[in-house]
Amino acid sequence: GWYRGALTWDLRRDLYGEHLALLAQLELSYADGRTVLHGTDETWQARTGPVRSDDLYGGQHTDLRRPSPEGAPQPVRTLPVDLTRLVAPEGPPPRITERIPARSLTQREPGRYIADFGQNLVGWVHLADVPGPEGPSSPDQGAGPAEATSAVVRLRHAEVLADGELCTRPLRHAAATDTYDLPPGRSDLAPTFTVHGFRYAEVTGAGSLRPEQVTAEVVGSDLRRTGWFGCSEPLVNQLHENIVWSARGNFLDVPTDCPQRDERLGWTGDIQVFARTAAFLFDTGGFLSSWTRDLAADQHGDGGVPVVVPDVLRDDNTMATGWADAAVVVPWVLYERYGDRDALARQLPSMRAWVNRMASELDDRGLWTTGKQFGDWLDPTAPPEDPSAAAADVHVVQQAHLVRSAVLVMHALRQLGQDTLADHYEDLADTARAAFQTHYVSDGGLVHSDCPTVYALAIRFKLLATAEQQAFAGRRLAELVRQTGGTVSTGFLGTPQVLDALAQTGHADLAQEMLLTTECPSWLYPVTMGATTIWERWDSLLPDGTVNPGQMTSFNHYALGAVGDFLHRRIAGLAPLEPGYRAVEVNPIIDGPIDSAWAVHETPYGKVTVSWERDEDGVTQLEVDIPAGTTARVYPPSNRSSGPKGRFRGAVTVPAGTHSFTG
Repeated sequence: GWYRGALTWDLRRDLYGEHLALLAQLELSYADGRTVLHGTDETWQARTGPVRSDDLYGGQHTDLRRPSPEGAPQPVRTLPVDLTRLVAPEGPPPRITERIPARSLTQREPGRYIADFGQNLVGWVHLADVPGPEGPSSPDQGAGPAEATSAVVRLRHAEVLADGELCTRPLRHAAATDTYDLPPGRSDLAPTFTVHGFRYAEVTGAGSLRPEQVTAEVVGSDLRRTGWFGCSEPLVNQLHENIVWSARGNFLDVPTDCPQRDERLGWTGDIQVFARTAAFLFDTGGFLSSWTRDLAADQHGDGGVPVVVPDVLRDDNTMATGWADAAVVVPWVLYERYGDRDALARQLPSMRAWVNRMASELDDRGLWTTGKQFGDWLDPTAPPEDPSAAAADVHVVQQAHLVRSAVLVMHALRQLGQDTLADHYEDLADTARAAFQTHYVSDGGLVHSDCPTVYALAIRFKLLATAEQQAFAGRRLAELVRQTGGTVSTGFLGTPQVLDALAQTGHADLAQEMLLTTECPSWLYPVTMGATTIWERWDSLLPDGTVNPGQMTSFNHYALGAVGDFLHRRIAGLAPLEPGYRAVEVNPIIDGPIDSAWAVHETPYGKVTVSWERDEDGVTQLEVDIPAGTTARVYPPSNRSSGPKGRFRGAVTVPAGTHSFTG
């Protein structure tokens, strides 16, 4: 696992220690009321089991011919460990959360099959009732071990096929192979100390297999589902389903970037952009709260934040814009969605430390231009060999995120009643914003590097000085989107903002059109290519069906699924107005090609439901149901002007209950 196993593309081992250890407590309760505790100490003993090796990337080798447990009990020794550093997890443990039977089982040659589960998932394959080698079932039947030759069953895993065979190139160094040495008789086979990311599995050595013997067991942190969405566009519904599956696959004790190759790391940039989507879909309060504590534990003394948490890379890159900002954004999202003031207060020192680190780098112009940066990572206009070479000037992106994080820290301090400190961060945000306006924005509103990401960030992070600049930025963003035919020309940091920026500046119809684009690169292109999860690259699978030749190609990577937040808040129209959904905002985009949408979310106060539908005459019916103890600010369809811009004339506030609006 994470403690001693091979991690990262360099297959580094023993990053946290050289010896495995067990901390356990056996509690015995007797009928007479006595309770006896037996904690792990030097009186315990250990024996070897059938698992010969295991690794997150490599897979597991299990020798079922060996007795379990094997050999005489051996003494153990105690390790000197500072137990005060151990804390209980706040989120649920990983479990098998679903079982999916093989959709098809294709025999490629005698004794070799490829199973297709119809869904890219994370977990392992369970093989039922597999026959062992021919021969006596035990030494008592007159034959020694040498006469009972063993059979070996091997399973390999992959997300996609190439010419009908597993395409394992995207796995890089990850062997993703489980091996079983079989005894006589029949066995059920499944690993216990590894997971794989796959849709397809190759099975060899298991004899004649039937589909009903082959099941994928889905494994992940057992998060309670809290959010659902649907609309009139089937491709968008599949996109949303893909987002859900990518979250399920990558939320396995740590929010990872991908679950299949030699990486699977807690990249801070990915969860920074995805946190709002995740918090709608699942109860991530404990899961992400635990992870933010890990982030604070790995944070450097100068406030710098590693690009992965847990910090297994251990390099000096602690200043990456949009990645390190997870220290601020994720705790704020948890407060916004769950209203947990104690968790916000706990993370506040970490939040402030990161913003202070950025502020310490400001030059005499008030600009932050230092540090190793990923920038608008994986901008589709960047060359494949240099995914950081985005169209957006990296210093513009840096300054924008400095302002945004300073503002969020200011809001956090005000929520916690620390107004004097809040004033300091408000001043910092004002200084950085003014420097942004002076050095990166023309009087007319042209933003330096003139590309969709810089306009989206300027609009969404409120970086423009005048209404005229805001209007120009919106028009220019819309013009750039139209020039590309509605395809995506933004990277990891710009993509989560671009649709909102269009809608915010009067181009909601274009935002819907962009969402529905199917040409590559777009959100729906992978759906048209059969994707069942979110891809790392828009073109992880090329239009001719071949796999992208790049070395960084994942078919399960939730970052670009951050669009789910836009689906929930603006297509369906359901968003928190006050922390923990104490008040709800209902503000769907009803002008555009989408004819209907709905969303349901289990808030801390109860279930909120929003749905709307536009009929053939253009009349829209909006239904809102909110729980007791809450209110909703609703933008009714009757309060919108006609035409594609859909401008509002006002909102109404309604109490708990069911409400209908027509317009």
